[in-house]
Amino acid sequence: MQAISITGPGGPEVLTWTGAPDPVPGEGEVLLEVAASAVNRADVLQRMGFYDPPPGASPYPGLEASGRITAVGPGVTGWRVGDEACALLTGGGYAEKVAVPQGQLLPIPTGVSLVEAAALPEVVCTVWSNVFLDGRLSHGERFLVHGGGSGVGTMAIQLAKATGAYVACTVGTPEKGKRCRELGADLTIDYRTEDFVASGTYDVILDNMGAKYLDRNVTALATGGRLMVIGMQGGTRGELDLGKLLTRRGEVHATSLRARSLEDKARIVSSVREHVWPLIEAGAVRPVVDRVVPMSRAAEAHRVLEDSGHFGKILLETGES
Repeated sequence: MQAISITGPGGPEVLTWTGAPDPVPGEGEVLLEVAASAVNRADVLQRMGFYDPPPGASPYPGLEASGRITAVGPGVTGWRVGDEACALLTGGGYAEKVAVPQGQLLPIPTGVSLVEAAALPEVVCTVWSNVFLDGRLSHGERFLVHGGGSGVGTMAIQLAKATGAYVACTVGTPEKGKRCRELGADLTIDYRTEDFVASGTYDVILDNMGAKYLDRNVTALATGGRLMVIGMQGGTRGELDLGKLLTRRGEVHATSLRARSLEDKARIVSSVREHVWPLIEAGAVRPVVDRVVPMSRAAEAHRVLEDSGHFGKILLETGES
């Protein structure tokens, strides 16, 4: 098979489309012939040498994929050769084939194409696990997501709105603000000219910036508010004012989806299938795809992501769709 290998830490130019050994599905795994994968910030960090795959994971980047099952390993139930699926991965999505634990597979939702489905697993599982399972966002609460135009942001806006929350997001351009409002955002905040703290307090905040926004995020928490930190684009070390957190009776959660156990990922995937897939099939929530790029040109896709020149997800297509 062909796969994107990382020749060494560096810029997008270190991504190389090259030959690689076919993966073999183990106990409880299937082999997925990849139609498409998607680009995530974690892939960029891995390429730069800052986010190594967990032990035993594929060395190739790619945390989600869609495709057709071409083989099933021992102990697999409920899936057969020929089934179409999308999958949450620990790595390996930037390839023509990938082995996937059966608990991380999801059927292709009705109304979504095989390629488009690659835009769903990572962002849906990230948003659902952080905002709803751990963050406990409920009807009538106030929700803020940073980076509303990102893959995670566009999904978070839709799911929060479908739950009946008031939805605010930060954006970098007026055009992205307009598109976020079309997805359901009640308020968009231009982070270049406005301070989100001035927009009020929030019951749940989903943050991808880390240290840079930590103090202001805590300031923006409502009483009993939950701050969910899922990224470190603004640094890893910040100062936490415990007094301010105590007065708000607030919570700060920092989570990573990739490093979770197989059992925990399967639990999240199962909950997503039960609660989110019906919303997608009903048309209340949809994947937002900025562009589809041939997987052999993954370097081009990484440049677009790093320049923040996208809205929603950037997909990588193998040509097997």
